[in-house]
Amino acid sequence: MTRADVKVTRDQHVWSFDARREPVVVVDPGTIIEIETWDCFTGQVQSEADTLEKVDLSRVNSATGPIGVRGAEPGDTLSVTLLDIRPGAQGAAMCIPGWGQLINEVTSPTTRIFKVANGVVTMNDRVSFPVRPMFGVIGVSPASGEISTFLAGRHGGNLDDRVNGIGATVHLPVFQPGAQLAIGDMHASMGDGEISGTGVEIEGTGLIKVELIKGKQSQWPITETEEAFYTHGPSPDSIDDAFAARL
Repeated sequence: MTRADVKVTRDQHVWSFDARREPVVVVDPGTIIEIETWDCFTGQVQSEADTLEKVDLSRVNSATGPIGVRGAEPGDTLSVTLLDIRPGAQGAAMCIPGWGQLINEVTSPTTRIFKVANGVVTMNDRVSFPVRPMFGVIGVSPASGEISTFLAGRHGGNLDDRVNGIGATVHLPVFQPGAQLAIGDMHASMGDGEISGTGVEIEGTGLIKVELIKGKQSQWPITETEEAFYTHGPSPDSIDDAFAARL
């Protein structure tokens, strides 16, 4: 079993990527880090009575970090390999009126609790499916200013892509000395997008390895798996802009 060189606990977390923020720890390239993360609700949802209107949205999508990497400079690439992702025993999902692709089907806020054990996510006696853990939020400090962990961009952030799971390497352009990596928003499982507004949101522990590619940088985050390279082209404006970013 791979052993971590450093541990970062979930109490060290942020709700934005900030160009001015100092790291909670600084590590060398090649370091293996054990990283604890909250669920996206930062522990606020524990039962099916905890629906969206009871959640403090300023405390959503916390990301553990930031972690500085020695030698990282603007123009470099930070490569983060997700060696292992271990979700906790209980997660939650929501249906939210006016949110997600089920926008016309949801009439009231609804929360469902999922149990996770032995590689299976279980909602009830009729609904269960395999665990496929991934991180929704993974990013670095932007070139300037502050960007909420709700959002995605060139810095990474709330990518919410299920390919960012065990074995994947996420390549992020570096904009600040040290890069300032933060990771969170673990899911026990998520489909191709959050059609109800969430996946199975869950706290847990990840094992990651950070490395640098010096003097080379893509314009956007890229995920590398054994099968393929996936480019991320997030745009707050339109699908056309997002496609253009991937070309």
